[in-house]
Amino acid sequence: MKLRYLRNVVTLSFCSQTCRNCGVCLDVCPQAVFDQKDENVFVADRDACMECGACERNCPFGAVTVRVGAGCAQAILQGEIRGKPPNCGGSDRGCS
Repeated sequence: MKLRYLRNVVTLSFCSQTCRNCGVCLDVCPQAVFDQKDENVFVADRDACMECGACERNCPFGAVTVRVGAGCAQAILQGEIRGKPPNCGGSDRGCS
């Protein structure tokens, strides 16, 4: 099951020109945000990103950036556990 936060608010940025299609992001992303087709890595489900930062920290080529929002990840998980919408404290982005 993929957890979701809000549509179109994630800070994830992926540069396909910098990417060398090594697939590390595929291995470290807990939400399957990335996929690979014909040996090319791409963002398959941007809204599934919970901004944990694993992709950015592990990309050896600097092709991925994300403003780590641990509060959002926590809100997604707590919302799923409690059966309620995620709540990160009401900031504009939804993250504190």
